[in-house]
Amino acid sequence: MAEAPPKALHQTEFIALIAMLFATIAFSIDAMLPALPRIAAELSPGSPNTAQLIITSFVLGMGLGTFVAGPLSDAFGRRTVIVGGAALYSLAALVAWVAPSLETLLLARVVQGLGAAGPRVVTLALVRDLYQGRQMARVVSFAMMIFTIVPAAAPLLGTFIIADFGWRGIFLAFVLFSGLSMLWFLLRQPETLLPADRRPLRLAALWDALREVLAHRVIQISIAVQTLVFAALFAMISSTQQIFDVTYGRDASFPYWFAAIALLAGSASLVNAAIVVRLGMRRIVTATMALQIALSGGMALMTGFGLWPEALAFPAYLVWTTGVFFMAGLTLGNLNALALEPVGHIAGMAASVTGAIATVGSVALAAPLGLAFDGTPVPLAMGIAVLSVLGYVLMRAMPGR
Repeated sequence: MAEAPPKALHQTEFIALIAMLFATIAFSIDAMLPALPRIAAELSPGSPNTAQLIITSFVLGMGLGTFVAGPLSDAFGRRTVIVGGAALYSLAALVAWVAPSLETLLLARVVQGLGAAGPRVVTLALVRDLYQGRQMARVVSFAMMIFTIVPAAAPLLGTFIIADFGWRGIFLAFVLFSGLSMLWFLLRQPETLLPADRRPLRLAALWDALREVLAHRVIQISIAVQTLVFAALFAMISSTQQIFDVTYGRDASFPYWFAAIALLAGSASLVNAAIVVRLGMRRIVTATMALQIALSGGMALMTGFGLWPEALAFPAYLVWTTGVFFMAGLTLGNLNALALEPVGHIAGMAASVTGAIATVGSVALAAPLGLAFDGTPVPLAMGIAVLSVLGYVLMRAMPGR
């Protein structure tokens, strides 16, 4: 007798639930930003820039986990992998809570990222199990609109936690957030992948998908440009607290400025939705990279040569930072769509492969760029300008129109 399909939650509750699962990533990254100076003072006083690795180490783990989270969920079910990932994430957070050294803390953050790959990748597969086509796009769009609130609020929430419990208290907050998410998930969301639809985990299948994905020129370029955009984004996130504090002396107000930047940049997805059908994905990405060359190049030159009037220096930095986050909103979704377009028959596996390569590759570029901080935003602006030039050249070389 065939097993009955799972009963879906009411769409409103389902959207709120997956938004909370998505939010694990943003909360795990952005809530750490106010803690970086305290962690540097306690664990790496002689090298304050190395505290930035707390951000990129998490991203590295998440990228590595992305390789296998999707295939694991195809073999063992969505709930098993999401809950298992949350358990690993929480265990690593507890290790980070008591970490005696920066090295231990960074290792714990890598493992946290591995666990967080479950919510990142498998939640999308769960949505795909229940919705298709435009309905799936509608559900994900609503969830992402809710999700944009988290990057805006996370640094402020991190500041409050630090004030009451110290920087180590943030890791307990991660455990609490994940626990509440999993309790809601387990109580309300049934398994969406029936046993009859599961596929055995085979490394050969992952290898075959990797070879097929990388055989397409469009996909190669899409992954490369995604890597560059992610690198710019993660380098900016890693450095921005130090720049607010050291360069502009605005450490106390940083969470509020960051919230405003995140909310403004969150509108990029709405802009893209309004123009992508008319202009096309390639044209939007190419134009965005060209604009970022001008924006970041101008920021590097004006700041490096001290050409900003004193009253305009900080507002110019805010505009540029917003522009970098806005670039991500106008490019990453389009690049993902371009990458998956030729391989629809293995879309799930291809999404894991492309996402993992781009994420891991971006860490290799973002980490040294963040560590180059010299008390000014100039190295970061120059680096992002170079990344944008490379992205523009690659997009111009992409086949098709």
